[in-house]
Amino acid sequence: MIQRFAIATAIAAIMLTATGSAQTSASIQGRYRTDDGNAIITVAPCAAGSAALCGRISQFLNPTLANARDGNNPDASLRRRQLVGISILSNLTRDGSAYTGHGYSPEEGRNFNATVTPRGNQLRVRGCVAIFCRTVEWTKVS
Repeated sequence: MIQRFAIATAIAAIMLTATGSAQTSASIQGRYRTDDGNAIITVAPCAAGSAALCGRISQFLNPTLANARDGNNPDASLRRRQLVGISILSNLTRDGSAYTGHGYSPEEGRNFNATVTPRGNQLRVRGCVAIFCRTVEWTKVS
């Protein structure tokens, strides 16, 4: 009886370890709806063959933002560009179970350090400037 319990425990431990590694190696590539429901962000390689990932605004769900411009950008030469297509996450590389890189908030015209962590069908996006941080969760869409 004790031997069967030991075997069952060993099998359970192996299965949990396999499940845990599958979760931490999950790709964050895909399309995500932002926490405010206004946009879809597509996370994909920054360039063909690149290991780094970028998140670009691929679509606005709010029709009033359809032609939004990057008016708060600190670089005056970029303030007239449309927001659809710009990278708001860049150079994301795996760092354990998360991805780290850089981010840009068009609402604030501010760059930040980004940490992106997959959680099931969501991405936890944490942005920090100095000691001030903000975290949002985006939901994967098909």
